[in-house]
Amino acid sequence: MADLSVLHRFIAHIMLGASYKLGLLLLCHQVISLEGHPEGHYVAAIYEHRSVLSPDSTALTDRESALRLMNQNLDLYEEQIVAAAKEGVQIIVFPEDGIHGFNFTRDSIYPFLDFVPSLQSGKWNPCLEPHRFSDTEVLQRLSCMAIKGHMFLVANLGTKQPCNSSDPRCPPDGRYQFNTDVVFSDSGTFVTSYRKQNLYFEYAFDTPSQVDHSTFDTPFAGKFGVFTCFDILFFEPAVSLVRDYGVKHIVFPAAWMNQLPLLASIEIQQAFAVAFNVNVLAANIHHPSLGMTGSGIHTPRKSFWYHDMESLEGKLIIAQIPKNPPEDVDLLWNGTSRIYESHRKFSSEDPNCENDADVHCSESPKWSQKMPPSFHSEMMYDNFTFVPVWENQGSLRVCANSLCCYLDYQRHVLSGDLYALGVFDGLHTVNGRYYVQVCALVKCGGLHVETCGQEISNAADTFNFHLWGNFSTSFVFPILLTSGMTLESPGQLGWEGNHYFMRKNQLSSGLVTAALYGRWYERD
Repeated sequence: MADLSVLHRFIAHIMLGASYKLGLLLLCHQVISLEGHPEGHYVAAIYEHRSVLSPDSTALTDRESALRLMNQNLDLYEEQIVAAAKEGVQIIVFPEDGIHGFNFTRDSIYPFLDFVPSLQSGKWNPCLEPHRFSDTEVLQRLSCMAIKGHMFLVANLGTKQPCNSSDPRCPPDGRYQFNTDVVFSDSGTFVTSYRKQNLYFEYAFDTPSQVDHSTFDTPFAGKFGVFTCFDILFFEPAVSLVRDYGVKHIVFPAAWMNQLPLLASIEIQQAFAVAFNVNVLAANIHHPSLGMTGSGIHTPRKSFWYHDMESLEGKLIIAQIPKNPPEDVDLLWNGTSRIYESHRKFSSEDPNCENDADVHCSESPKWSQKMPPSFHSEMMYDNFTFVPVWENQGSLRVCANSLCCYLDYQRHVLSGDLYALGVFDGLHTVNGRYYVQVCALVKCGGLHVETCGQEISNAADTFNFHLWGNFSTSFVFPILLTSGMTLESPGQLGWEGNHYFMRKNQLSSGLVTAALYGRWYERD
């Protein structure tokens, strides 16, 4: 969650895009009609919540006033629990900052904080044992909701933990304050908590001294992992949970500000599910004026999502998803992939081809005199190198530092819109520091090259394309966004030799972004 000045700059930036007005984008009804639970599936729900906010989040208040505001949001949560229970939902996820809001100072948020006891304190059911710990009113309500709906419940709230001078990291006010996810079982028992590791302009909260690798077991789908919002871009804890803890399901509360063309919320949610072959239950906050919308239930093969920049209302999404994600998509960190069909081959004269056995490096050269001139343009606050995509079909290459990106394409609609193939290989330094390697085919904002990288959400041109790059990292996330903020699944993707590729034919609507978003964690 960003501070207000960053939000204002972000809003000003996104409003420059003339076509940023977005309609209702939904692949499911508010409540899907479900008849029983087919064997091998479970029923999940996420709620994109428009939170009731404090009129002045920096003003000091008392616990009673803070509870009044938070109970307004909890009342709305309870309404969704009742609706979800009627559809047999077994787990529901609520968004980050949904209970107390955001943009607090360290002092002004204090009355909003609950105390979360250590799991070592023993089994605890806050609804049935409300007097066991002080300052747990929010936890008590959440626990009672889980019992009322007979479902696992995941929610986000602010928490506090006393400390003293014997702890050299203890803040001067004698307490830690954490951005915390909590999980309750369907009987209301407190199951686990997770303290957000990668804070995003959240000055009211502290970073935990140790990373929480929080997991919980369910009787209907096995092990789930928990992390929050900005965490999804970092190795800890997101990648560790999948790689080292073997989770197949992720619960993901978020207060995510969309930024096209590469980091809209539903893009990165789906990309994580596809790349790691996991189910992702992602609940975003709903404040369109701040660029905040976009939630979904994502499997490696299919996504159910909601993205609406016009409506002022929240949305409940319910979907039936597999207990065990299909194994025909190999995990990207294995460095292997399943190749579904043969691919068109490319020149062994390419200097980036290491051997003729590479499937991309074996036919006649395509990259010489006919290559259009490259240019530079800012995208995602980074200086990308682009080549224009002018023709109705062709083969293109563009390089920066150690990364070369390649595109073989056929364009089915020639609207006159400008597209470009871009590459960036470097440290991203605006609103966070992290190293990325990116190959991206994007629609530009206008007909001039300086508009390439602008935020665009609608397009008419459809493509068949094969996009790949010689990535130095094994962590590459496939992004595929089409007109009207709609998602499509990649056709084929994975590793061939030292290249990671994505291929797609027969897009159902115009292409906005096709990208391979690599995260080189070791260089952060």
